[in-house]
Amino acid sequence: MEDDGSRSGAAGRAAAIVGAGPAGLYALAALVKSERFDRIDVFEAAPAPYGLVRYGVAPDHPKTRNISRVLARGFEHTRVRFLGNVSVGRDVTVDELRAGYDVVVVSTGMLGDRRLGIPGEELPGSYGASELVAWYTGHPQARPVELPAGLTSATVIGAGNVALDIARILAKDAATLRTTSMPRHVVDALAASTVTDVHLVARRGPAQAKFTSPELHELGALEGVDLVVDPADLVLGPADEEAVAQDRHAKVTVDVCREWSERPATGAARRIHLHYWRKPVRILGETAVTGIELASNRGDAPALTLPTQLVVRAIGYHGTPIPGLPFDDRSGTVPSRDGRVLTGGEVTAGVYVTGWLRRGPTGVIATNRGDANEVAESVLADLDALPGRAGEPDTVDKLLAERDVRVVTWADWLRLEAHEKAAGDAAGGDPIVVHDLVAALEVIDAAG
Repeated sequence: MEDDGSRSGAAGRAAAIVGAGPAGLYALAALVKSERFDRIDVFEAAPAPYGLVRYGVAPDHPKTRNISRVLARGFEHTRVRFLGNVSVGRDVTVDELRAGYDVVVVSTGMLGDRRLGIPGEELPGSYGASELVAWYTGHPQARPVELPAGLTSATVIGAGNVALDIARILAKDAATLRTTSMPRHVVDALAASTVTDVHLVARRGPAQAKFTSPELHELGALEGVDLVVDPADLVLGPADEEAVAQDRHAKVTVDVCREWSERPATGAARRIHLHYWRKPVRILGETAVTGIELASNRGDAPALTLPTQLVVRAIGYHGTPIPGLPFDDRSGTVPSRDGRVLTGGEVTAGVYVTGWLRRGPTGVIATNRGDANEVAESVLADLDALPGRAGEPDTVDKLLAERDVRVVTWADWLRLEAHEKAAGDAAGGDPIVVHDLVAALEVIDAAG
């Protein structure tokens, strides 16, 4: 296994993978298995690998994070390098990668959020889900999140697991989060929170919600939290009845919500309210969020105005353009065919895309395996006909050195990982994420 990441490239075929999340590392596994490459370099903007597994999975779901053990196997091979803390588009361009590698596979995922497109969305106290998730998972590029002073009511817009995660984290007893990987400053902020009510708003009914059953049952089992559901929202129309009859998932969601609607209030300190058939039309406030106006999406029910100081839109992620690559702003993806990047409808030789940036923010972590395998098949089918790289094997290494980019190697990451584990062991819980880049580099240097 490569120890320090300093090896210059071999003379044979070389591939660059941009993004060390599940999509990129599944693609890595497929390309390594093919034995067609003498060198595969994995570039990652963060100082740590695993992408969505590390910076997307809620800290109180440690079992899901265990997939990182499988994803790490690609780095056991001597012809594979990890180049962390390298941002493609900032530290090195796509064209420079194309000059240094025969194949470039882009798998950076989606870093932004879809917008509501309503007045008040820019007010302080209004966030996208990716901002909250990056904050509480400790992403080094996370935008600072400050829970509003005097926060009593938070509103989460969305009907998927990300929305459930955020609602659960906001309502949960912060004491239970001290044994998770959550950065301590985030735990402290949640412990100081005065929120009493979390509103979860869905545009459609429970039969159409994308919540998974384990997530729903976990929400219902929260201690010190009452679940509030209006029985009127659970009256099903013909289309809903058909969905419930044909889809076990829809039936489970409806049944769980009905059980919640029948629970007597316990007087718990915190409440999670589920509002179905509601559409946000305006976020209220002048200098900060003070409320949200919800219109009815069914019948002639009157508009509902909720006092709230925090609004989080969890209606889907949206890709961010990468300089040097085509981008479809409407879908938030890079145009492609069978994973081959299309520029003006024509294949861009040697450049591929996989994961959310290819197909949109759909599926679970394991979905990326099949997606990556399909793209790897395209790479291998094209390989013999590709023109090959124009530069020398160490072209990109030299550029990064000239630009004084502090590259985090796999050995560096293992040092940081060991530090996080030791911190977690001392606190009696999971490894604690080092959320600050400067601090992460200091830890690596001290352990080197």
